[in-house]
Amino acid sequence: MIAWVNDQIIGRQQAEGKDDDDPNDSNKDDSSPPDAGGDGVLAAQADEKKEETTNEGTLILDATCVPQNIRFPTDSSLLNEAREKTEEIIDILHEQGMTEGRKPRTYRNVARKQYNSFSKARKKTGKMIRKVVRQQLGYLKRNLGYIDEIVKKHPDCLKQALSRYKAQCLEVIRLLFSQQQEMFRKNTHRVENRIVSISQPWVRAIVRGKQNAEVEFGAKVEMSVVNGFLRIESLRWDAFNECTTLQESAESYRKAYGHYPQRVLADTIFRTRENLRYCKEHGIHMNGPKLGKPHQDIAERNRQKKLEWLESGERGEIERQFGTGKRRYTLDCIMMKLKETSEVEIYASVLYMNLRKKLRLLLRSFFSWLKVEIQGWLKVADFALA
Repeated sequence: MIAWVNDQIIGRQQAEGKDDDDPNDSNKDDSSPPDAGGDGVLAAQADEKKEETTNEGTLILDATCVPQNIRFPTDSSLLNEAREKTEEIIDILHEQGMTEGRKPRTYRNVARKQYNSFSKARKKTGKMIRKVVRQQLGYLKRNLGYIDEIVKKHPDCLKQALSRYKAQCLEVIRLLFSQQQEMFRKNTHRVENRIVSISQPWVRAIVRGKQNAEVEFGAKVEMSVVNGFLRIESLRWDAFNECTTLQESAESYRKAYGHYPQRVLADTIFRTRENLRYCKEHGIHMNGPKLGKPHQDIAERNRQKKLEWLESGERGEIERQFGTGKRRYTLDCIMMKLKETSEVEIYASVLYMNLRKKLRLLLRSFFSWLKVEIQGWLKVADFALA
């Protein structure tokens, strides 16, 4: 809904929703005969020529990561948090009478003391990290084993005793334990769909390679800028390759405005052979150097370099939009806790940015009109005084 409102504000609703088979379309001519011979062929060719339009406008594309408000994930801290949550689950099951006797021993005091001594160390060596991870894995394995034994005796105990949030956390902890155990056994730090937050398991690590933060944790968003207005083209929680979305963005532009963009300004990662072939087929100019050897003519080569330099400056507009959104519009840290509410906050921030720009344009036009009117009044007053 917010994306639809944003499209209404920035003027992308002109050609969306139109269907060639819509019987209510007043521009559709139903007077032609159904056969495909004679005048029907000429009419179809004339319609095709009318539909052919020249490319117009500039589409600027880029992707960024919108960080989520989570603690920086480390293996030791995640395992310690998982151990504490499993201890809470065991306490709840014991209070409900599911353990049938004494509460299972979890060694929580020893485990907490070991983790505290590690976390307070000023210099953490690789040997120390591996040792504390092995310890926390052992405690977590014991706690999960106790929970599995209780579930075997009471199959419906989790539904009866635990809340929905606790049950979801338990499933996430099981997946986290299997991932951490696999990484510990292989002595690596890479695993597919790695869990970086127990409360927000949909968040993934996005490797951006920036100077201040090489890895960010949050949603990866591809945005476009058309006529100074920002629009979200794709929002995902996995580390997707943004070059695969260029064609979808160009088709969305054609659906909104009725024609393809004249130019596409994007980062180097978008300049794949498939995207370049697509742009060439649809008459779209894409910034950057052409494939192959440079031009033999020095003057032409210098002209191409100057054009690339100018277009790189134009492409910087979307980088400025990202900076403004992260400095002033909460895109630097999403505070929402749920997946859906986090997406709503991202879309709402972009909507607010476009509303502010629209308001500035309206005020500028109003003051321009007011200036012309005042100048006219002053001329009338000077003539009357003369």
